[in-house]
Amino acid sequence: MKNLTPADPRHHALRLLRLLWHHLTSPDGDHTPLLGQSPRPWLRRLPYAVALAMLASLIPTGIANLVDFYGVVLPVAAALTVAQTMPLLLAITRPLAAWWISAATLVATAAITARYDQHGGTWPWTAPMILSYVFLLVALALRESRATLVAVWLATVLLTAVATTLGLPRPGDGTTMLLIALSGAALLLGWAVRDRAEARRLLSEQEHISGVERERRTLLEERARIARELHDVVAHHMSVIAVQAASAPYRIADVPAEAAEEFGTIAATARESLAEMRRLLGVLRSEESGGETAPQPGVGQIAQLVETVGRAGVPAELTADAGLAETVPQAVGLSAYRIVQEALANVVRHAPGARTWVSLSCDGPALLVTVVNAPPPERTESLEASVEGTGHGLVGMRERVRLVDGSLDTGPLPDGGFKVAAALPLDLPQESAA
Repeated sequence: MKNLTPADPRHHALRLLRLLWHHLTSPDGDHTPLLGQSPRPWLRRLPYAVALAMLASLIPTGIANLVDFYGVVLPVAAALTVAQTMPLLLAITRPLAAWWISAATLVATAAITARYDQHGGTWPWTAPMILSYVFLLVALALRESRATLVAVWLATVLLTAVATTLGLPRPGDGTTMLLIALSGAALLLGWAVRDRAEARRLLSEQEHISGVERERRTLLEERARIARELHDVVAHHMSVIAVQAASAPYRIADVPAEAAEEFGTIAATARESLAEMRRLLGVLRSEESGGETAPQPGVGQIAQLVETVGRAGVPAELTADAGLAETVPQAVGLSAYRIVQEALANVVRHAPGARTWVSLSCDGPALLVTVVNAPPPERTESLEASVEGTGHGLVGMRERVRLVDGSLDTGPLPDGGFKVAAALPLDLPQESAA
């Protein structure tokens, strides 16, 4: 046999045939039924219901057409029709294998009907056979790759050419061209539906990933904000330690030299710790927060916060035990302030104009913080821009409560209002207070 060069047209034809054969015989590794991954049971059963309905209508019609139009004996007509329509069930899990059976049946049908005189209908295939083949191609297009779909359509064109050759010199009636056009349309339709479903799936996954990333970023931002605020609390205590240690030899009479040296070491260590904390704070602060130099708020500033919200159009009342500002630790007071601030901001954003009650009380070793709002009045406009919270909602509240090993209870009320209740231990854990 003469060797074919790459420039020879026969070389390209042979290569095309090899690619065609490869895609038509590629193993189908995914045997998951069509719509088998749907969470809805009725959708998972839908392909089987459609296939059974088509079998129930196409089998008797196909047998009758072969018997009436061509005079094919009943057993042969039944065998051809069943062989052409039963692959619809197989196509739910193995569409490529089903296509092979259907294509072979079409060729066999053309070879048999070419030997009979036609008394009506279409040739070389009846309408039920064409419908069965077209629906099978739709199922195939929903599962196979684009290259396989192109190979199937080319094979369909070749199949129609073979069928026409078997029937020569019988004149054609356009059925073969109809099958080519319908098969191409079916493959394009299935291809488009599959691509759209895949695009929606990828978009859903991306939205899920983006949502997780947003939640994670929000959590990290809130933790960084808490760390920046706690810096001021811890820095105050470290400054007191440094001043007391440095001034101890001057305030206390007859301090031994060793003790004075120890006090000096404590003061130096405290100053070094302050310097390290400032460097850490420089890493945590963003460009926008670089100018945060005001003292951190606490329980004593909650009354001013409630008054500010009242001026924004939210009637709020504050009930607080006496002396809380002096007895509540600074870190706990800061957490209480931020929780109330965020709760009131949520009232402004989601229930503008709703009457709100804020309560602060000591219950044994814990500070109880409660913010309850009534249902919002009708036809009120949002005052979201009027009051600015931390911007992280319940995430920030949970982080504040977790910081001091407290508990948080939030949720809607039966009357349409909302409740935020936090219990903050007054005796901080050793690691939190350090």
